[in-house]
Amino acid sequence: MLKRPHPEDDESNLQKRPRSNNGSPMPTNNGGISKEEIERMVAEARAKAEAARAKIQAARGGTATPVLGSSIQAPSSATTASPALSRLEQIKARVAAATGKRTESPVPSFKSGKSKTQLDLSGPSLEETKNNPYFDPNLGAKTALAKPRQSRQLVFNQKGKYIQQAAALRRLAQLEAMKKKIAERARQAGVDEDLDVEKAFLVPTPPAIEWWDEGLVNGSNYSAIDDPQNLKIDTPDTVVSLYIQHPVLLDPPQDKNIPAPKPMFLTPKEQAKIRRQRRMADLKEQQAKIRLGLEPAPPPKVKKSNLMRVLGEEAVKDPTAVEARVNREIAERFNKHVTANESRKLTREQRLEKLAIQQEQDALKGIHMSVYKIDNLANGRHRFKISKNAEQNNLSGMCILHPKFNLVIVEGGHHSISAYRKLMLNRIDWTENTHPNNEREALALWLVAEDEKTGELKDLSQNTCTLVWEGEEKTRAFRKWLGARVCETDAAAKDALSRAKLENFWTLAKSMKAEKI
Repeated sequence: MLKRPHPEDDESNLQKRPRSNNGSPMPTNNGGISKEEIERMVAEARAKAEAARAKIQAARGGTATPVLGSSIQAPSSATTASPALSRLEQIKARVAAATGKRTESPVPSFKSGKSKTQLDLSGPSLEETKNNPYFDPNLGAKTALAKPRQSRQLVFNQKGKYIQQAAALRRLAQLEAMKKKIAERARQAGVDEDLDVEKAFLVPTPPAIEWWDEGLVNGSNYSAIDDPQNLKIDTPDTVVSLYIQHPVLLDPPQDKNIPAPKPMFLTPKEQAKIRRQRRMADLKEQQAKIRLGLEPAPPPKVKKSNLMRVLGEEAVKDPTAVEARVNREIAERFNKHVTANESRKLTREQRLEKLAIQQEQDALKGIHMSVYKIDNLANGRHRFKISKNAEQNNLSGMCILHPKFNLVIVEGGHHSISAYRKLMLNRIDWTENTHPNNEREALALWLVAEDEKTGELKDLSQNTCTLVWEGEEKTRAFRKWLGARVCETDAAAKDALSRAKLENFWTLAKSMKAEKI
């Protein structure tokens, strides 16, 4: 397909259609433009420019100076111009006129009567917010208005700031550790006092004025004493007077913890003397009441020794009746004495209760333990005495029966342990052996009193009881007397003692036998 040739293709490339900055073609007139049209367009453009300049001057309050000579003289100059202008100059003039026409922007010379109202974008005021029916007054006025965001300034940390904070944290940690250490030591020592550790380490700030000076200074600090008028010494309201105030004497608190003095033990002669003096004082008081008639006189105490002195005439008249009367009074006095003693005597239940209380009080003073090693316990009476006396003395512990030797562990109060030690070491004859009762129990061969082959009693002449260990302990290892436990092996014996953590006594007793050999 052939392209139709443009009529101006033969001319210069400057005849091509110019383009604006945004790429769109500039509007142009179709066909060629004559010289007269170009001059007319230039004149119109200049006239419009002068008119616009005059309007601006009038709006600013100045006087417009018309410059029309150029526009009037333009046609004459154009007519006198040479008609031999080149085509290039015409194109330049046309382009300049068109460009100047489009680039000129209108400048308003006055404000229009209709001014556009600006929107108020600020928030509601406090009064408007309070008048709002949907506003909750419980939230407060601070939450009603939104606070503007404040810009944060760039602040640099001072040198050593975090080092000081770390040092303060370390000091607090050391103080807490010291508090825990002191509390732990106090707990281990059994101190029940409430130790105020805070006051022990933190020294309080001294007051502005001490309490003993508040009544002497008219002010809140010591700077007021510079003025002599602020001193309350010779004034009527002063606390200083001619009288001396003696505070009430208080008993020292440590005197409450002093134990009471023990009563002094008297000899039998001293006890008889005190009893005689007490009875004499009671007799004098009774005699005084009889003299005053407050009490009737008691009947005479007639005995066979004073019969003739008290009942002289009656004894002479009828000695048999007097003697019978004296014997009857003696019997009455004896029966009265026996009845009074029986009434003061405790019953069996009261005696057991009193004994239990005494044993508990004895145990509260301290728990003592004693361990005994016995070679042979084939005699049943020995086993019975060991268990029965432990129960009667309120002792806790157990007895281990073993083929090689036997071990007895008891614990209780000092008095009970002393009585049990006398029983085990002195009172019981360990070399004695007797036949068992008719009621025989199923026992091991080494616990039977008779020999299996011969049927005779076993020889216990070498049987002994040895005190292995005796001392005081903090708490009881056994809750009660567990009785005898039969253990065939050493492991079983240690297992029975391990529950109370006393298996070391079995090893100690076993080593004593090796040392004796």
